[in-house]
Amino acid sequence: MEIKRDKYLAELIDSIGNGLVKVIVGARRCGKSYLLFNLFEKYLLANVTDNEHIIKINFDAFENLKLTKAEECYKYLISKIKDDKQYFFLLDEIQLLENFESILNSFLNKNIDIYVTGSNSKMLSSDIATEFRGRGWLINVFPLSFNEFKSAKSNLNYDDAFEEYFTYGGMPYIIELNSSKDKIKYLKNLYLETYLKDIIERNKLRKDDNIEELLPILASNIGSFTNVHKIASTFVSINKKQISDHSISKYLSYLEDAFILYRAKRYDIKGRKYIGANDKYYFADCGIRNAILNFRQTEPSHLMEQILYIELLNRGYSVDVGVVETRETKTNERKYVEVDFVCNLGSQKLYLQSAYQINDNKKLQQELRPFKNIDDSFKKIVVVGGKLKPYYDDYGILHMGLYDFLENDNYSF
Repeated sequence: MEIKRDKYLAELIDSIGNGLVKVIVGARRCGKSYLLFNLFEKYLLANVTDNEHIIKINFDAFENLKLTKAEECYKYLISKIKDDKQYFFLLDEIQLLENFESILNSFLNKNIDIYVTGSNSKMLSSDIATEFRGRGWLINVFPLSFNEFKSAKSNLNYDDAFEEYFTYGGMPYIIELNSSKDKIKYLKNLYLETYLKDIIERNKLRKDDNIEELLPILASNIGSFTNVHKIASTFVSINKKQISDHSISKYLSYLEDAFILYRAKRYDIKGRKYIGANDKYYFADCGIRNAILNFRQTEPSHLMEQILYIELLNRGYSVDVGVVETRETKTNERKYVEVDFVCNLGSQKLYLQSAYQINDNKKLQQELRPFKNIDDSFKKIVVVGGKLKPYYDDYGILHMGLYDFLENDNYSF
């Protein structure tokens, strides 16, 4: 079965010949290799070049173990260049290659277009960015969006597709599995045997380190403001073991580096500045998040917020959590109200509230209050669970259902 990843494929096609190293990053098993070795290679063979001018290496494969050594890999790549036509290097899990920055730089001025995948954000740290001399072109890949998931599950009606996505998420291999038992087994194995093992081995952690016990705490707190000290206190309360703020901070950075966890910072909309250390954390995939909790905590309001956050990142927005200062009319007391997401894409900005249910006017006014205290003219959207035909209210605020928001990923805001 071919799963469409049209957005990412279009990004790769548009980048052909731009003189930059195309760096495809994202969590392991989210579809980077499939995008590069199936969809993109298929496009190249049909429209651009022939098989002799596409050089592929998967550094994660045992048969290519010797090619993870810098000198061996360089010799191999040089041996494949036979003429002056354009070549395409498709290199998977590049972080496993020794001195990969130097090797890639050595080919930049030749007749070679380079595409690499990686599962560790440190490969794009400031040090490596310096090595690339500003010649890296980043493409962030996420698990399947709901649109991509639904297109691959065309046999399901909309409600059933969303229920499955809500529960098991969008890791591509889930599409191949039919029973709930198999899906649960796969997701648990993925985070324990792939993600967790990778982090432990890459960062040389001991087996008795606490990162595995930290994950359920983080998964339970999606959509809630938190900080390192609060997480450490919760850890001690639940696990009856001491852990330092420094250790928590270190583990959070490991999870972010592996593209498993994403942090949304707290942003003062009126003051136009970030506030303190209280942030929110979201997982790259709601299925992984649910598996960490053994599918026990599937609160729809929190999961809806999780899905919307990753969807917004997938659409290219940088996403913060907004706060707006207000004053009580009678007491003049200063208070802060929350905007779930402040989204920026170049000069484009939008504010979004996530509300799984709005059952009465009191709840509606609660969701609208932050928007009414923002005095700029950027788009303001309230997304509610399920289906709701989009409409604008008297304040110019767009109201729409979650289904419509997810289905129209090119929605003109």
